[in-house]
Amino acid sequence: MTDERPARDGGTLTVALKSDPDKLDPSLGSTLVGRSVFASMCQKLYDTDARNRIRPQLAAGMPEVSDGGRKVVIEVRRGARFSDGTPLNAEAVETSLRRHRDLPESARSSELEPVKSIEATGGDKVELRLKEPYEPLLGALADRSGMVMSPRALKKYGEDFATHPSCVGPFRFKERVTGDRIVLEKDPNYYDASRVHLRKVVYRTIVDGNVRLANLRSGDAQISDQTAPLEVQSALTDDTLQVFNSPTLGYQGLTVNIGNSRGLGKKPGKVNSSLARDGRIREAFALSLDRALINKIVFQGMYDTACGPVAPSSELGTKMRCPGRDLGRARQLLREAGEKGRVPVELTISNTVEDMRLGQVVQAMAKDAGFQVKLRPTEFTTLLEHADKGDFEAVSVGWSGRLDPAGNIDAFAATLGSENRSGISDERIDSLIEDGRRTADPDERREIYRDVTAAINDEHALIYLYRQRNYVVTTKEIAGLRVYGDGLIRVENAGYARGGDAGGKTGADTEARSR
Repeated sequence: MTDERPARDGGTLTVALKSDPDKLDPSLGSTLVGRSVFASMCQKLYDTDARNRIRPQLAAGMPEVSDGGRKVVIEVRRGARFSDGTPLNAEAVETSLRRHRDLPESARSSELEPVKSIEATGGDKVELRLKEPYEPLLGALADRSGMVMSPRALKKYGEDFATHPSCVGPFRFKERVTGDRIVLEKDPNYYDASRVHLRKVVYRTIVDGNVRLANLRSGDAQISDQTAPLEVQSALTDDTLQVFNSPTLGYQGLTVNIGNSRGLGKKPGKVNSSLARDGRIREAFALSLDRALINKIVFQGMYDTACGPVAPSSELGTKMRCPGRDLGRARQLLREAGEKGRVPVELTISNTVEDMRLGQVVQAMAKDAGFQVKLRPTEFTTLLEHADKGDFEAVSVGWSGRLDPAGNIDAFAATLGSENRSGISDERIDSLIEDGRRTADPDERREIYRDVTAAINDEHALIYLYRQRNYVVTTKEIAGLRVYGDGLIRVENAGYARGGDAGGKTGADTEARSR
C-alpha cells in the first residue's frame, strides 16, 4: 500500500516499534524491526516493489545468468557512496557478500552457501560462481544478504560494526540508546538525496500497542509498526489516523527444541525434554491447538490461520487445509508415548500484551489434552538470544517472510541452517531443500515445497499457527509512505504532507520529545 500525496521537506519522523531491534549488522540481524530500520539506511543489490516483484536497487540492472545457472554477473550502480563517503564499487560488494557468507556467526550463511566464489571483475561487475543452479539467489539478494556495507567501516570497526553501521541509503546512523531509540539523519552522500524530504527519522521502542497508539494521538510519534488488531480497530474510528495494510509473506508459530543443544550452526545433539524425546508428544501438543479459535480470541479474526511456511499469496504458494483440534487423538498419543500425568512444557514468549495473550490461550488449550504449560515471558531480543543458544523447550517466534519459499524454509529446517533453532535434522527434508534450490520450473518447485512442508509438519518441531497482516498506523499528516508485502516501512520518500498538518506536533517538537 502506498500514499502518493506529495510531502514537504524538513522535519523529524518518529516511528514507534513493537520491540527493540537486534544488532544493526546486516550479516547478524534477524528481526523484522531491525529490517525496518535497515530499509532506511542499508540498501540492497535488489529490492521488491508493491507487486512483490524484484527490481534493481544498488545493482545497475538484473543479473546476467549463464553456464546453466552456475555463473551470475551483477553490474553495480555507479555514482553511489556509503554514508562515510566511501565510493560504492564492485570490490565493496565482493567484501560484503563474502562476509555474509563466511562470517562464523552470520545469519546469512545458509542463503549464500551455494555460492562457490565471489569476485569483482573489470569495470563495475561482480561475478558469482555457484556450486550448482540456485534459484533462491535473487530473492536472497533482495534482502539482508544483498545489503552492502562500507568496506572502510568494516575494516575500522570489525566486530563492532553494529555500533557504527555504514551503508548506502537515504538516511545514515547517528546514535542508538538500546531499549529506547535509534536516530538516523538524512545522508547528503545518498545518490538520490534530492528526493528525501525528512531531516531525521527516530525509531523508538514502545512494546505496548496501546501506548504506541497513544503516542500517535498525542503527536509524540507519527507511525506505529506491527499494530495489533485491537489497536487497528481503535485507529479506524479516529479521523486523525490512517491504516496501511498488506498480506504478509511470513508466518508465526511455535518452535520446539528437538536438537539445538549446542547453538545455531552446530551439529544437532540430544535435548532433554519430553517434547524433544518423542514425536508423538509433539504431535499431541500440536493437535491440542485450535488455529481458528486462536485467531478469533487473540487477534479478533483479523489474521489468517497457517500450517506451513509458504504463504498462499506467494507465487509458489498453495492453499493448505490445516488440521483441526483433536483432543481425543492427542490424549491417545500421550498414552502411547507412556505419559501418565500432565506433561510439563516451558513456553518462552515475548512479554508484549498480545503475545502474552497468545501464550495464555495456548496454555489453556494444551491443558485440555494433558499438558501443563509454564510461560516464560522474555524481552524479544533476549528471547532470540536464548533461542539461538538452544536455551528453551518451546518458543513463540515467527518470520516476516521472503518472496522465494526457500527464504522461509532453508535456514530454518536444513540440518545446519543458520536459523535452525529447533535443531531439525532430517535427510528427506535436506534432500527436498536441495531439490528446491536447483529446480527452475515453477510448477515443479511448487510440488517440492508442498512435499517439504509435509515433511517438516511430520516432525512437529515447527508448529505454524497464523499469518499476520502488516498493519501500520500513521497520523494523516504523513505522506509518501510505502508498506509492501515484506512488512517493511519505507520512509525514503515520506514526509509531512504539504499544505499543513492534521493536528500533530511539528517535526521539531517530536524530535525533542523522542529524546
